[in-house]
Amino acid sequence: MSSLLRPQIFSSARDLPPEWDVLALAQSNTMSRAFWQVVEEGELGNFACRYALFYDAAGKEAAVAGFYEVTTDIAIFAPPFLRKFLQKIRKVFPNFLKLRMLECGTPVTLNSPPFAARPDIDPTAVVAALHQLLQSIARQEGHLLIVVRDFEPEAFALKPLFTARGYHWVQSLPNTYLTIHWDSPDAYLAAMKSYFRSKTLKHLKRNPGVRHQLVEGFQDLAETLWRQWMIVHTQADEFQREILSPAFYRSFATHMGAEAKALLFYREEKLVGHVLLLKDGPTLRWLYFGREEAVNDSLYLYAAHKAVETAILLGAKKVEMGLTTYPIKLDLGAEPAPIRLAIKATTNWLNPLVGFFYPLMNHLPEVQGRDVFKKKAF
Repeated sequence: MSSLLRPQIFSSARDLPPEWDVLALAQSNTMSRAFWQVVEEGELGNFACRYALFYDAAGKEAAVAGFYEVTTDIAIFAPPFLRKFLQKIRKVFPNFLKLRMLECGTPVTLNSPPFAARPDIDPTAVVAALHQLLQSIARQEGHLLIVVRDFEPEAFALKPLFTARGYHWVQSLPNTYLTIHWDSPDAYLAAMKSYFRSKTLKHLKRNPGVRHQLVEGFQDLAETLWRQWMIVHTQADEFQREILSPAFYRSFATHMGAEAKALLFYREEKLVGHVLLLKDGPTLRWLYFGREEAVNDSLYLYAAHKAVETAILLGAKKVEMGLTTYPIKLDLGAEPAPIRLAIKATTNWLNPLVGFFYPLMNHLPEVQGRDVFKKKAF
């Protein structure tokens, strides 16, 4: 069955046929032609994207997947002692343990699973055809590693299909989600236990004079929003590979239309920060945060709370709050969702070493949910 799926490769999202979206949009608008154009036009760094549209034996569209070349630090989650050791080595050898690899997924956000298929297509066929394609391209182009990302719990059933083909099922940073049970922001706060409600309100009060505005069509603010994001990015020591640009903000607002939203924060009429949001069906995705000054105050928590409020007011069923800055998101009621990657070397002799050394080189935090809400709050 798997050999019946035939791929057609495209090197530009602008060339993808409308049939791509029939499959992609059934899963997420972050797999759509429009979103891939945002990735291409956004000048994100070292991503070189391509796209596979798979056809069944009858010549009908069966599945879609995006993949890209990227240089990645394979010790990206290294524990502190190893990170210090690598810093010393990289003063002499800057690219030590940084490999150009082939990844399948989406580089800006995550999709689980990282492909979309017709409901009647056996996942075994998709995984087999996808593996065959990635393995062939990786060997032709000299990539040492293949990474298929990301898998959240609802896609963990795919693990045997990948491990049977030599992939190692490895841990990544968890995502965070807040399921929306409330019809108003006041009801959300009232559902919290007193400790978390008072903690949240205390931080909100530390932002006097701050107001927020939800906007669409923010192309004219692209330079400002990018500069705010860069201020946060240069201060962070957390996982992030993509480097945004004004072109990303501009393209995001243009191509994603009403689904692209910016939550703007003003203090005394000065724009002091923003949260970039994407409405994706029943989910509101929090993509990025930026601010004018790198100071240690409560603006981030204020912004996180307003992102939750916005999700409630937009009628979203859940808000994806993303990776990193876990304590604040957990205090607001978000729950961690584990993520797994499928990773393998393209040569048989190297693959067992990847499975052995990757867990040793990468140490990930244990993130536990918190008992934020009253037992009968929803």
